[in-house]
Amino acid sequence: MDYRLEIEGTPETIPGGTGVLLLHPSTGETDRIDTDFLKTDTDHFLVVSTRTTAREVRQKLEYYDVDEERAEILDTLSIDRGYSRRKTDTVHYVAAPDDVDGIVEHIDGFLESHDGKLRLSFDSVTELAYYAGDDDALEAVDRILELLAEHDAVGLFHLSEEPHDPSIVEDFRNRFDGVIDLDEDGSVDAEF
Repeated sequence: MDYRLEIEGTPETIPGGTGVLLLHPSTGETDRIDTDFLKTDTDHFLVVSTRTTAREVRQKLEYYDVDEERAEILDTLSIDRGYSRRKTDTVHYVAAPDDVDGIVEHIDGFLESHDGKLRLSFDSVTELAYYAGDDDALEAVDRILELLAEHDAVGLFHLSEEPHDPSIVEDFRNRFDGVIDLDEDGSVDAEF
């Protein structure tokens, strides 16, 4: 199954099972690319948020006019920060931001329980590495990429270059079928 992409400089379509790395210097322009990825050619999508709360994810989806009926959100921050949280059919929580197994299990459950064209946004791998460490973040990415391939789904993984050692950025980069390199000025350079 192929998925359309409506992000400048990228191929028109990518096959199911494709993981795309979004490399960026800051988070400023990432919302636009993320929401363009989620609202195109999608039946259901899951946002795994290690950087913002579910409430902030909802605000982003609303602002960029993404159909929230198709959305599910996994919030990894609210419990750790002591924020109030209300589990619903579409908003879920894990025990802590470094709960790699809980995150991967939730992604697996989402992919198992939905049909059609499925997309995942992981915002952000940098935050996961901050909480869980580089090795656990790399292992989590490997496990998630396997799930995407198994379920013919696609995923966009955010990674900020600045906090990471260049060799770690390269380790992440080598795991992906496509890389979108976002510059400070908002321009995109993509390799697929």
